[in-house]
Amino acid sequence: MQKSTNSDTSVETLNPIHQGTGPVQMRIKNANSHHDRLSQSKSMILTDVGKVTEPISRHRRNHSQHILKDVIPPLEQLMVAKEGYLQKAKIADGGKKLRKNWSTSWIVLSSQKIEFYKESKQQALSNMKAGNKPESVDLYGAHIEWAKEKSSRKNVFQITTASGNEFLLQSDIEFIILDWFHAIKNAIDRLPKDPSSPSRNLELAKIQRSSSTDLLSHYDSDIKEQKPEHRKSLMFRLHHSASDTSDKKRVKSRLKKFITRRPSLKSLQEKGLIKDQIFGSHLHTVCERENSTVPRFVKQCIEAVEKRGLDVDGIYRVSGNLATIQKLRFIVNQEEKLNLDDSQWEDIHVVTGALKMFFRELPEPLFPYSFFEQFVEAIKKQDNNTRIETVKSLVQKLPPPNRDTMKVLFGHLTKIVAKASKNLMSTQSLGIVFGPTLLRAENETGNMAIHMVYQNQIAELMLSEYNKIFGSEED
Repeated sequence: MQKSTNSDTSVETLNPIHQGTGPVQMRIKNANSHHDRLSQSKSMILTDVGKVTEPISRHRRNHSQHILKDVIPPLEQLMVAKEGYLQKAKIADGGKKLRKNWSTSWIVLSSQKIEFYKESKQQALSNMKAGNKPESVDLYGAHIEWAKEKSSRKNVFQITTASGNEFLLQSDIEFIILDWFHAIKNAIDRLPKDPSSPSRNLELAKIQRSSSTDLLSHYDSDIKEQKPEHRKSLMFRLHHSASDTSDKKRVKSRLKKFITRRPSLKSLQEKGLIKDQIFGSHLHTVCERENSTVPRFVKQCIEAVEKRGLDVDGIYRVSGNLATIQKLRFIVNQEEKLNLDDSQWEDIHVVTGALKMFFRELPEPLFPYSFFEQFVEAIKKQDNNTRIETVKSLVQKLPPPNRDTMKVLFGHLTKIVAKASKNLMSTQSLGIVFGPTLLRAENETGNMAIHMVYQNQIAELMLSEYNKIFGSEED
């Protein structure tokens, strides 16, 4: 041991030979008192050679950026990775076994969760705005595997969540179910393995809130909901980043800016990130994509019905199997080659049900909103010839996709009426079926019952006077 002294202090260090793994100590000896020497002793310990702990920054702006990075998930985490129809059965809830009950669901996969919708995509979005949230599956800590033994159906796989929920997903089309299996597996594999990490809890709390206002108003309550050890860590970070009101306001302001900058559905569709589909798309959009004025699917359905359904009792009135109709819809939306002569579409009521669903789910009905009141006023006219001429004039003013599709559809329905003695579907019966499907007011009010009467009468007139309304000027 070596010593070095002067009049005021002396520095004592350990022999360098013993410095390999032990502590390096430095004592500052003050000549005045032994107590002062002890109080001024300091120790500096290197636990891992070459590893230096980064200092905690106390700069508020830096911490505001850090907390924003933790609170705001990357944009791709909010994006839809995949969506479509599959057969779903929930077989366990929190570890408790449930009776297996298959149903068709619209599946929406994002980077952190899966959502199950019972209705069509457009109806699901409307219900979400009304506060009805879909059933959701948290993919953190989830497990996915093929489950041949769980069902007699083919192409079945199972998702088991960290909370003990179990779901079976299935499709008869092999490449579709394979694509879904790998998409969900990839999403699970990209997530943190620890399902209880603080960052995961924060992100999950934000994603589950569909309302931007909820995200801001519940921000503080989310912190309280954390487990004690996670809350302590989180509060430690927030202590330096939002220690006063101004910092909290700054964070919320940035959150608001981020939320308002999120791309709209329309912009995502324009960029090709979300593909337009047949069901639920505007009529003119479908026609433009197909370079036609009558959707291909409408023509295919009409051809199938005229080929093997004109004599069927209750055609268009009798409902087909909803699960099979949804399956047909799924195939059409995936732009797969459709063969309605296939044995799986043997029930003609499935084809007619899908055709009615197509028209029912148009964002704007076949009779455009702007023409609704004009058609109602036309049908109110007492003189039959005046009524026909007024309706004919309105039809000629319609956009080409609406006018041509209307002509093809009602021309087909006149063939149904011609076989009324066998199929028992009169003009009045078809008017009741198609009136509310093809015509509706943009904003329904208390006179819905009256509107329904006019809707049926307009459809009946289009059928009974088809040749006069859709004929040439010389007719």
